Amino acid sequence: MSALRLEELSAATIVAVNALGLKPGQEQFITPVSYAAAAAVIRPHTAWQRVVLDDDRVIGFIHGNFDPEAPQEEFRAALWRINVDADAQGKGVGTFAVNALIEEARQRGVGRLTVLWERGEEGPEEFFLHIGFTPIGESPYGEVIGAIDL
Repeated sequence: MSALRLEELSAATIVAVNALGLKPGQEQFITPVSYAAAAAVIRPHTAWQRVVLDDDRVIGFIHGNFDPEAPQEEFRAALWRINVDADAQGKGVGTFAVNALIEEARQRGVGRLTVLWERGEEGPEEFFLHIGFTPIGESPYGEVIGAIDL
């Protein structure tokens, strides 16, 4: 991989993001990226959406949300989703993207970033723990609520 870079999600990149491949078993943990794009249309002032590029090839997507008015603490500064193409997983792409979101949170004066994930053999738990998120609770739907203090 060459130098990774981020760009805002756009009409030019959303098709490539929707076509990112998954490893077998990951499908149950991922909703379509179009859901995240719709969220950005509904709440454009809180969504932070970026694509990760290797040269000009889209290999990842990250969606953060910054809403200091959210009634639930875990939604005030949150990592809503991250997708990395199957062929690029395990090569630092996800870490690069999450670190960019963490830096954005710091620039906004945020002290804690949260994420929700489902447990499961092919799920993202190991990745989030590796990044530094710590489980702090559980959602009403049984998802793990993780947080990283900045």
